This record gives sequence, structure tokens and C-alpha cells, in this order.
Amino acid sequence: MESIHSSDLKTILHSKRTNVYYLEHCRVLVNGGRVEYVTEQGKQSLYWNIPIANTTSVLLGTGTSVTQAAMRELAKAGVLVGFCGGGGTPLFAAAEQELDTLWLQPQSEYRPTEYLQHWVRFWFDDAHRLAAAKSLQKRRLERVARQWCGARSLKEQGFTIDEAALNQMAQASQARVQAAPDTTALLTEEARLTKQLYAQACAATGFGEFTRAKRGNSTDAANQFLDHGNYLAYGLAATATWVLGLPHGLAVLHGKTRRGGLVFDAADLIKDATILPQAFISAKRGDSEQEFRQACIQAFARTEALDFMIDSLKEIAVQQGQAAKTGGAA
Repeated sequence: MESIHSSDLKTILHSKRTNVYYLEHCRVLVNGGRVEYVTEQGKQSLYWNIPIANTTSVLLGTGTSVTQAAMRELAKAGVLVGFCGGGGTPLFAAAEQELDTLWLQPQSEYRPTEYLQHWVRFWFDDAHRLAAAKSLQKRRLERVARQWCGARSLKEQGFTIDEAALNQMAQASQARVQAAPDTTALLTEEARLTKQLYAQACAATGFGEFTRAKRGNSTDAANQFLDHGNYLAYGLAATATWVLGLPHGLAVLHGKTRRGGLVFDAADLIKDATILPQAFISAKRGDSEQEFRQACIQAFARTEALDFMIDSLKEIAVQQGQAAKTGGAA
């Protein structure tokens, strides 16, 4: 059989790929030249194809294994592979990248360095790093307002938001973000806004009272879906930073406590806009984890979430990098 060149497998840009896989209780292997995952049903083995050229990341959960041949093909296609715990959340391994997920990045000595050069040019300057963090939060707020108020899919699922109250909340938060003197103030505002968004989502779905539980201590469906969905967002964020060649340690907001902070920063761009409302919608109607996960992945594709993350990081890198180079204001 004629081999497929890695360049052919990378024809589809990562920002245009549609698939994120979370797998449990299966084997990932190469069968007839294709990467497939195998499940057992009685005495039968069922083989399912993974379209690796159209896949961004693969999360391997409980009871999974992967062959060396499959890893070779996944790497050729530029697919990120992560070992994670059940439901996509906390794990049993440690790595240089935190996030409770061991991310195995496809390697190449010819990765582009354009955006890394812009990023490191401003990253060591406190003022420019703070400006980059504010830009991330500004984009996050704008996306929440745009998707919560304008997404027909949310309204069709019974997510009816008070648009005036949401816009007022977003404007007030924008002002506090702009006035924040340091990252500590930004993190405080982030926590305050997220708490307000939980209240808005509860009202929009008629969910009732809600308290955000610490990861791993949640018993209600909404908390479990939030944990699960956030890890899907981290998968996209890890893909976005890999595509641009940005190390996970060069965070602008979460970096003081987490070596993988840039993945958290990038995931913030889409978590509240996409994961948060879907978690309450799915919890209210009694969805299974698989139904919730599928709804999130469809929403990522529909809203071009990975595109948005990549474009945002590119714009921030160029803007702050050029400002630092010319000595301009942050």
C-alpha cells in the first residue's frame, strides 16, 4: 500500500478541523492503514475509524491503550493526544503540562516561530503582559454577550437570557477589567463575573439554586458537566497554542500558580460563552455525559471556537509584540 505523506494529512488547518475525540474502554490502533479504535461487544470486536486529518485532539480516558503505530500516524497528522481521567477530567499521571492531562504533542523541528517571537518580546514586561491579559478578558466578555444573546441554538434549547441585565453586567465588568492595576485584580474580577454568569444561567434555564463545587467534589450534574466541558475547552486551547508554537508556561494571567497557565488563559476565551450555558441546559433536561459532550463539540464547530482562539492569540501576540518592540504603550 502506498504510504501517505504527513503533509497530505495536514491539508486541513487545525482551526477548520471538526473533531475532538474522547474515548473510553477501547484500543487505538492502525488497521489497514487507518487509525481506528476498537471496542468489544461480547465475542465481537467493533472497529471505528478516526478521521485523523480532520481531528484536533484525542482524549484517552479510562481503560484505553494506544499502539506505537497509531501514535506515529496521529503525530503525522498533527493530532494532540492526551491521557485523562474518566469523563475527560482528573488524571493519574504527571507531565510538564499540568491541567490534569498528559498532553503528547506531535513533534517537528520545523515548527513556525513567528508568534513565539512576538510573544516573548512582550512577555517579560509586566505592563505588556497585563495588557495582554486584559485583552483576553475583553474578548471573553464580548464573546459571552454575543453568543448568549444572539445564538439561536441556545434559545431553541430553552436558554432565555435577560439581555439587558447581561449587557449591563458585561459593561460593568469591562470597566473593572480596564481599570485593574494588576493580574490579582483581574483574577478577582474573573471570579466575580463567573459567579454572576452562573446566576444568569440558572435564571435562564430555571435551574434553581447552584453552588460551584471544587473539582472532584461535585455531586450534581451541572458541576460535573462544567468540569467535563472545561477539559474539552482545555483540549482546544492546547491545540491552539501548539499550532502557534506558544509554550504553555508563557501565561499572561494564570501563570503564577500553573505551569500550563497559557492553556487556561486561552480556554477562558470560550469556556463561559459555550460550556457554561450548555452545562446548565444539559443538567436541566437530564442529558448523559455523552450527550453533553456531543453538544459541546457541536457548539465548538458551529461557533468556530478554535478559529476564535487562534485568531485572538495571534492578534494579541502581534499587537503587544510590536508595541514592546517600538516602546509604545501597552
